[in-house]
Amino acid sequence: MSRVTSDSALAGRVALVTGAGSGIGAACARAAAYAGARVYLADVDLDGAEAVAQEIRADGGDVEAVELDVTDPAAVTDCVDSAVEEAGGLHLAVNSAGITHPFAPLWRLDDDTWREVLAVDLDGVFHCLRAEIAAMRRTDARGSVVNIASIMGLAAGRGVGAYVAAKHGVVGLTRAAALEVAEQGIRVNAVAPGFVDTPLLAAGLDELRDTLIETTPMGRLASADEIAELVVWLLSDRATFVTGTCMVADGGFTAQ
Repeated sequence: MSRVTSDSALAGRVALVTGAGSGIGAACARAAAYAGARVYLADVDLDGAEAVAQEIRADGGDVEAVELDVTDPAAVTDCVDSAVEEAGGLHLAVNSAGITHPFAPLWRLDDDTWREVLAVDLDGVFHCLRAEIAAMRRTDARGSVVNIASIMGLAAGRGVGAYVAAKHGVVGLTRAAALEVAEQGIRVNAVAPGFVDTPLLAAGLDELRDTLIETTPMGRLASADEIAELVVWLLSDRATFVTGTCMVADGGFTAQ
């Protein structure tokens, strides 16, 4: 049975989700499609994005998988422009593409790792946000953009200096962009997840899984679907007076 209903919160909207091949991005793509949006699933891993797209189609969603490297500004512009040309506009965007890096104090963090993390996690958000806002302005869309930040964009942690710097940048960029486009009816917000049970966590933090659970007041990791629920709320008309915010979903971690 289809999980998409005609009176869904995002019905009639066109959405682009980056990093949609796995983790939070995939969950956001599913949630947006199940809320009625036509969703473009963008990921550097096209096979991963297509696998998620096939799952959503089986549930009745209107989706398309596209290959995208967010570190390439020309590719980002082409991706957004293609979606606009094909679908007639762009109303919603979730910028979720991101990477982390192996634990290392700053004095051992090499230049290549620093540049790679910043290129994906901060420059990539900038490239996407710039193209998405330009498209929304051209088509007079009352748009909504959500950038996936992190609690490491509000606080800090040892050994992940590049990731912390990038996510702090995402929060600041979100606020600056929100001010610049508020009068056009375009909203820009960020979500700062705590520790989420995703492939990204498994790649970089799995050895600390028990510690992360113990230090989270709710005593567990979040699911990607829980983060996606908040993202869809921010995308929807239920949040029409919310912009320039960074909403935390961390099981109480930053309240300590």
